[in-house]
Amino acid sequence: MRPRVSVQDHALRNGNFSLQIDPVRIEDAGLYEAQVSYSNKVQNCLVELGVVTVTLNPPGLVVENEPLLLSCNSSHRASLVETCWFHNGQLISRSGSLCSFHGTLSILRPSMSDSGPWHCQLRYSDNEIISVTHNLQILGFQGPINPIVYAAAGSAAD
Repeated sequence: MRPRVSVQDHALRNGNFSLQIDPVRIEDAGLYEAQVSYSNKVQNCLVELGVVTVTLNPPGLVVENEPLLLSCNSSHRASLVETCWFHNGQLISRSGSLCSFHGTLSILRPSMSDSGPWHCQLRYSDNEIISVTHNLQILGFQGPINPIVYAAAGSAAD
């Protein structure tokens, strides 16, 4: 996992033996064990790392009016019961341009107003709730629909 993992040596002296992983990948999910020996004592700690991802299809830049699919997945082992999507803090309900099904959200005609944080909340059969936020950026034009720009001859226009 090198060079993505580190242990802060100065923190060890204060009793903090945390493992830092940056960036976390889906394959990092699993059980981690730390064992610290000091004097004649041994301390063990077990931590399970769960990983949740949001993927964008097609990957890369999202262009205004081109359909996209956001998928939300987790390494949690229980059965997925419900997926809720939120945009700018508002629960998304099914509409003409938005469709949510089993961890995915389809936006048929994304617009600049669809940019911003999309929050996915997964609820599992063991009542575990896992959530993640994806900041969606859409390439398009903002401003008047038919803008007219006047510039003086010989000057620059943006």
